[in-house]
Amino acid sequence: MDANVIGYLHLLTPYTALAERAVRKDTLWVAPWLWRSEVRNMLALYLRKGLLTLPDALMIIERAESLLQGFEREVSSVHVLRLAESSGCSAYDCEYVALAQHLGVPLVTQDRQLLRQFPNVAISLDTFVSL
Repeated sequence: MDANVIGYLHLLTPYTALAERAVRKDTLWVAPWLWRSEVRNMLALYLRKGLLTLPDALMIIERAESLLQGFEREVSSVHVLRLAESSGCSAYDCEYVALAQHLGVPLVTQDRQLLRQFPNVAISLDTFVSL
């Protein structure tokens, strides 16, 4: 799962219901360590906009960390940079692709660029829950 899908599970978004269906379908979510910073950044945005309180944000990150405990992985810098060079995607996004490729699992994402550039590994959240 990419960081956005992890965030969708814990925040009220148009994709929250799909993320809830995804976690019921498969509770084994794996992500690169980067996911933590990206979800923290989402929470910081919600805090700045007054959509969350700090206690709520802390509870959300704790729940997300609990979900992924033991399932966070390092990724190869060489692999990430090769993917970024060939695709034009950010290195951040390519971390998720590299991990999915390394593990031989789909990358569940709503990121249109990843879905377009990596059709053999990236699948949309709604496709994932429909499988």
